[in-house]
Amino acid sequence: MIDSQPTMPASGVTSEPDAGGAAPDTPAVERGSTGIKVVLLGLKAGPLFILALLVVLLWASTEDHVFMTYGNIGNVLEQSAGVCVIALGQLMVILTRGIDLSIGSTVSLCCVICTVVYRDTQSAVWSILLTFVAGLAVGSVNGLILVKGRLPHPFIATLATLSIAAGLALYIADGSTIIGAPDIVDLFGGGRMSQIGGAGGVGWFPYATLVVLAVTGVCWVILRKLLWGRWIYAVGGSPDAAVRTGVPVKGVLISVYVLSGLSGAVGALLFVGAADAGSPFTGVGMELNAIAAVIIGGGSFLGGRGTVANALTGALILGVIHNGLNLLGFDPNWQYIATGVVIVLAVELDVIRAHFEDRFRSLQARLG
Repeated sequence: MIDSQPTMPASGVTSEPDAGGAAPDTPAVERGSTGIKVVLLGLKAGPLFILALLVVLLWASTEDHVFMTYGNIGNVLEQSAGVCVIALGQLMVILTRGIDLSIGSTVSLCCVICTVVYRDTQSAVWSILLTFVAGLAVGSVNGLILVKGRLPHPFIATLATLSIAAGLALYIADGSTIIGAPDIVDLFGGGRMSQIGGAGGVGWFPYATLVVLAVTGVCWVILRKLLWGRWIYAVGGSPDAAVRTGVPVKGVLISVYVLSGLSGAVGALLFVGAADAGSPFTGVGMELNAIAAVIIGGGSFLGGRGTVANALTGALILGVIHNGLNLLGFDPNWQYIATGVVIVLAVELDVIRAHFEDRFRSLQARLG
C-alpha cells in the first residue's frame, strides 16, 4: 500500500509545493533578495563612487600629489561652498519637478546689496539682513508668479526673474565691483580655522564648510524629519495624487522657491566673503552649476527623487573637476567644457541607473 501522508524531510519541517509543484528554496530567495538590495544601494551610491574615483585620479596625476595636501583640500571645500549651498536650494525645487533659473542672478543681486549697503552704512547687521531680504523677495516672487499666475512650468517665471534680478544688480552696482564687506562675512566666506591645522600647524579648514554643514542639517531635517519634506517628495512624485491626498501643493511650491532664494542669499554671502567684494557678475552661469550638481548627484527633473547627500556630492564633483583642471594646467575655458560633458554623462547614467533600478525592484518584488 502506498502511504498517502507526505514524507517528512529530515529537518522535520513540511515543505509546501508552489503553484508549479516545486518547493521554493527559501535560503536562495533570501540570498537573491539581499543581493538585489546591495545592487540597489550601489546604484544610489554611484555619485559617491565617481567622486572617489576623481579624487584618486587627481591624487595620482598631480605633481607631488599636491591635490591631496591640506591646503588644497581647504581650497576645494572653500571654492565649492557657495555652489553646495545653492545646490541644496535647487534640490528642493527639482524635487517638485521645477527648476530655478534665477538663482545665479539672485546670487549676483545679493552680492551687490551686501557690499553696497555695507559701503553706505558700515553696518554688518543691515548688510546681512537686507541680503537675506533680497533672496527671500526673489524666491517669493518666483513662487507666487508660478502658483498665482497659474503658469504651466516654472521655466518662464524664473527666466523672467533671472533677467530682472540681473538688471537690478547691474543698476545698483553701476556695473562695477564694490570692494569691502563686513568682517563676519569675510570670516565665514574666506577664513580658515586655526584650531584645525595641517602640515606645520597652519589652519586649513574653511569656516565656509561650517556654513555648508549648517544648511545641510536644516535641509536634511526638512526632507527627512518633517511632514513638509514628505509633501515635497509627494508633489514631485505625483502632483495629482498629492492633490487627492490633501497635500497643500500650492503652499509647497511657493515654499521651495522661497528656500531656493534664501540659499542664493547664503551663497552670496560666502562668495562676497571669499573675495571681500561684490560684483553684479558673480552669479553668471551659477544656475547651471547648481542644476548640474543636483543632476550629477542623482536628482531627476521628473521630481520626487534626490537626497541632500547626493546633491552635496554633485557639487563637490564639480569643485574637484575645476580644481583638478587648474592644478593640471588646463585652460580655464576647459572647465566649462568639462562641466557640460559631466552633465551629459550624468544624465545618461541617470537614465541607465533608473532602468536597472526598475528591473531590480521588479525582481525584488517577485522574490518577495
